[in-house]
Amino acid sequence: MNIRRLTAGVPAAFLAAVLLGSAAYAADPQPVAIPVILPLTGGGAFIGQTHQKTMQILEDVVNKDGGIKGRPLKFEFLDDQTSPAVAKQLGTQEQNQSPIVMGSSLSAMCQAIAPVYESGPVNWCLSPAIFPPKGSYVFSTSASTKDLLIATVRFFREKGWKKFALLASQDASGQDGVNDTNEALKLPENSGMSLVATERYNGSDVTATAQMTRIKAAGPQALIIWAPGTPFATGLRAVQDIGLDVPIASTSANMVAKQLEGYGAFMPKELYFPGVTYAAGIAQNPRVKHQQDVYNAAMKAAGVATDLQTGMTWDAGMIAVDALRKLGPTATGAQIRDYVDGLTNYPGILGMYDFTKVPQRGAGIDDVVMQRWTGTGWSTSSTFGGALK
Repeated sequence: MNIRRLTAGVPAAFLAAVLLGSAAYAADPQPVAIPVILPLTGGGAFIGQTHQKTMQILEDVVNKDGGIKGRPLKFEFLDDQTSPAVAKQLGTQEQNQSPIVMGSSLSAMCQAIAPVYESGPVNWCLSPAIFPPKGSYVFSTSASTKDLLIATVRFFREKGWKKFALLASQDASGQDGVNDTNEALKLPENSGMSLVATERYNGSDVTATAQMTRIKAAGPQALIIWAPGTPFATGLRAVQDIGLDVPIASTSANMVAKQLEGYGAFMPKELYFPGVTYAAGIAQNPRVKHQQDVYNAAMKAAGVATDLQTGMTWDAGMIAVDALRKLGPTATGAQIRDYVDGLTNYPGILGMYDFTKVPQRGAGIDDVVMQRWTGTGWSTSSTFGGALK
């Protein structure tokens, strides 16, 4: 082909612009896009916005380290509005856009998305409160809510708070809390524990005073409020309204410093959470400590205070990135699932992951550490598994 003949009569300035544009395009590889479904508005917005910020920081860390085989990583965020119906719609929409789709941040939305991915590609729920079957295309992040509640009940027992009550939201997250608390009580170690009252309320309710009045009448020594996001504030206000003065524990979904700082007017004297190792500044070995150092340095450079929720997406995101780095950006969902299924001895900020021992999750109760909210940050209240020091 005669290039000179093709370009004859074309203004030099225009031709230069076209050639420069083509060179820039060639030098700017196409990003590897991973869809992320999050509750960026609605009742779960505190959590979803926290997850979004962390994933943006992770994206920057990955890209400064070469991206994915020379291509930049790009998380593409979609808002499920804290609505299971919207989450399912987005999950269906994104099913064929990437070999892995991440999200959502809460169990109700994850449970709505999961059936869409029965045959692939990979879906990684950013909540610990779902339990995908072994070999599934669906994965769940962090230690499970079952382990979180086993650690919480163990902590209560060792503190001598053997009579406790439960207030749970009237949704999938709350039902998980009720089920998992009852399962924890079936363990032989908890034979002396007693759940003296269980009450439910809707996330849209403006008050839970009636439920809390019945709880107070049952005489608990401690209370669990298992409601993620803004409904947690409704429960705390009810505690203050009826004058119940007992230690309170809540789901780790509420371990968002910005959220808790806004609850100062009705904050109880003792508020605990089943946190995890990175939030407590504890590492099982030097490899985990190194990963925590990378995470902490990145968060500090971005001016973001760390807590459990800021780290909830980190390991899931890094495992997804490492899978694509190993398999290539054109990997299939089946290839990514098989890669994760066989992953052992993998250091994350949470601990050492082993998906052959803990399918679809890789982490367990030994990664749980009880933490107390001080009003400005966290203090560690237990050792691994919720046991007292």
